[in-house]
Amino acid sequence: MRTPASPQSDSTIHGARLVVNLRAIAANYRKIAALAAPAKTAAAIKADAYGLGLAPVARCLAKAGCEIFFVAHYAEGVALRAVLPGARIYILHGLPDDMADRYIAKRLQPVLNSLAEITTWRKADGQLSGAILNFDTGISRLGMSENEAAKLVAEPGLLAGVRVDFVMSHLSCADEPEHPMNTQQLAAFNILRDLFPGIPASLANTAGIFLGPTYRYDLVRPGIGLYGGSPDGTGNSPFQGAVTLYAKILQLRDIDSKDYVGYGATYRPGGPARIAVAGIGYADGYMRALGNSGFGAIGGHKAPCVGRISMDLCAFDVSSVPDELCGPGGEIELIGPNVPVENVAADAGTINYEILTRLGGRFARSYIGEGADA
Repeated sequence: MRTPASPQSDSTIHGARLVVNLRAIAANYRKIAALAAPAKTAAAIKADAYGLGLAPVARCLAKAGCEIFFVAHYAEGVALRAVLPGARIYILHGLPDDMADRYIAKRLQPVLNSLAEITTWRKADGQLSGAILNFDTGISRLGMSENEAAKLVAEPGLLAGVRVDFVMSHLSCADEPEHPMNTQQLAAFNILRDLFPGIPASLANTAGIFLGPTYRYDLVRPGIGLYGGSPDGTGNSPFQGAVTLYAKILQLRDIDSKDYVGYGATYRPGGPARIAVAGIGYADGYMRALGNSGFGAIGGHKAPCVGRISMDLCAFDVSSVPDELCGPGGEIELIGPNVPVENVAADAGTINYEILTRLGGRFARSYIGEGADA
């Protein structure tokens, strides 16, 4: 039996561990920044840096040269401000009516998604703090319409006293390079941008950056690429993987064709099989949809996930794994070099974003590479 090389904390005696490679995240940031230049490169670190840990990831990215960050809402901005006192932090979810003073006190800058939010920010002395104007160009989420943009131009007083750092929009189909929405949104954004001459512009997320220079403007806002995910959701990511997830093997079971595995008796082997029961389940973010469809790896050997995944446990068929590599106390890789996050997402019928952001809080987390000890 192979013994895990890394020291195990109390929380992994029966559970799972997550290793985040900060060196890979820094390398991914530098790769994107070089590709996007002369545009500046920001970082989207909402949802606890896509599930990998806001504080260590933020410090790593700042060390790599990032100065501009995007989070979803105020609480994330406050947490990030405590980590990076000098960073520029934009809040994508805009500005609630009673929050302007709090934003200013924490030096957080709103992405303004409506005329009402612009009015609130203007009255709160937005000239000092700056903001971004967000326009909807076809995704029908947050953002102002073409008519609202025209009103801002027709009534200059609406923006009087507001320092506008960027105008921005968001692509809906950038992960499908040939989708006609990309060129439609590009054209719509160019019309909007021309209404605000001299103000820098931002449109592209990770996938948008790969659509070409015309989509990059003055600022790009990568997210998934920083964490090793593929821009188009395939297994051919141009970025370094930043996450490895291991689950502890708790028990081996030798079963036969008469035996079922897991709740609902959804899996029965065709003959003798060896089953490894691992200490991870949907409560940890290992999605229930991976039952009978996902796989893990031990020493480079593939091990299918069999039966339904339960709250705290799941099972893998390790019949093809050499005995010396597999035993109680050993580990099975569930995301990592042998199990790309895109494959996990495909097996679960979802996207790499969801796999990462679901990673649970019960894992023993460790960080390696740049800034791991900061």
